[in-house]
Amino acid sequence: MLDSLKRGIIQLASRKIYITMMLIVPIAFSLFFIDLMNEGLPLNVPVGMVDMDHSSMSRRIARSLNAMELIDITDDVESYHKAMDKVRSGELYGFFYIPSDFQEKALSGKTPTLTFYSNMSIFVPGSLSYKGFKTIAVTTAGKIVETTLVSAGADYSTAGAMIQSFNQDIHPLGNPWTNYSIYLCQSFIPAMIALLVMLITSFSICQEIKNDTAPEWLATAKGSMAVALAGKLLPQTFIFSAVGVFIQSILFGYLHFPLNNHPLHMVFAMILLVMSSQAFAVLVTELLPNARLSMSIVSLTGILSFSIAGFSFPVDKMYGGVAIFSYILPIRNYFLIYIDQALNGIPIYYSRVYYIVMLVMLLLPVVGLKRLKKHCLNPVYVK
Repeated sequence: MLDSLKRGIIQLASRKIYITMMLIVPIAFSLFFIDLMNEGLPLNVPVGMVDMDHSSMSRRIARSLNAMELIDITDDVESYHKAMDKVRSGELYGFFYIPSDFQEKALSGKTPTLTFYSNMSIFVPGSLSYKGFKTIAVTTAGKIVETTLVSAGADYSTAGAMIQSFNQDIHPLGNPWTNYSIYLCQSFIPAMIALLVMLITSFSICQEIKNDTAPEWLATAKGSMAVALAGKLLPQTFIFSAVGVFIQSILFGYLHFPLNNHPLHMVFAMILLVMSSQAFAVLVTELLPNARLSMSIVSLTGILSFSIAGFSFPVDKMYGGVAIFSYILPIRNYFLIYIDQALNGIPIYYSRVYYIVMLVMLLLPVVGLKRLKKHCLNPVYVK
């Protein structure tokens, strides 16, 4: 084991790609993402306005839209088709459409229609533009109803009570500031770390086969494939875990993200995330001991984890064939631990299943040890 560890450490220090991908990239990405989300919520999402009415009421709606901090009307578009083209090209994240007869119908007691479009393919700005548009549409509808009631003889207080019969008193749990950074930084940064862990794990193993050094690697471990893997991966585990805990200390310590339980609960989860990601990558590499194929599989899995791990879309609302994959991803279990332990602060007993799942994942490499040993004894690299 000592000889294998020594060899693994020397290999990490001998190539710049390891230092870059294990230290510089995760820390730089984390700092960039933290700075990007510094405001806590993306503001001033660029949207368009299609005003076909050009009335005093439509201009008042446009001013109300532009006064919202969530969205920013950057373009007054002439027609629906031009606005849709700009949404498709990515210039705008949505647009608000006011028909030509809007004020006339509103004042005559008819039912005018306000239409808004949001590009939900980019989730966060699409959601924010939708929220801003809907708020103004509902407010405008309420004002029109109020005007109709007042013109029918009701006083303003009675009309207001009929439109909004109760006041809402909202208390968001875990994140009362509705700070997107608290959710996104704690999901995207660990997912990025898991992706790098899988890539480096697969790369470091396949390089032995590619460079015909696999027999030497195995001989250093006295022919034990398990010892060879442990000697190679333990130094990587230590570095990635240290980087992950360092980033956690920035998020929880310096930025004071909610941590309503003992810090060791999240530290342990980060270590398990690194080790279970390594185990998953080892299994893929054992089944496909080819750098191009195995790294393609783990990179695809890592990228898809941003979508199917349930960060921004609930897993129970996904198609069954897609949702099942979320449960085999280590990052999904880490995210659920974060919600339970850091945000909600519930006893660790209720998160035991997620810890156990990641611990069980550490046994995945056992499945293909013999297959990997066979390829290491007779390395054949296929481009």
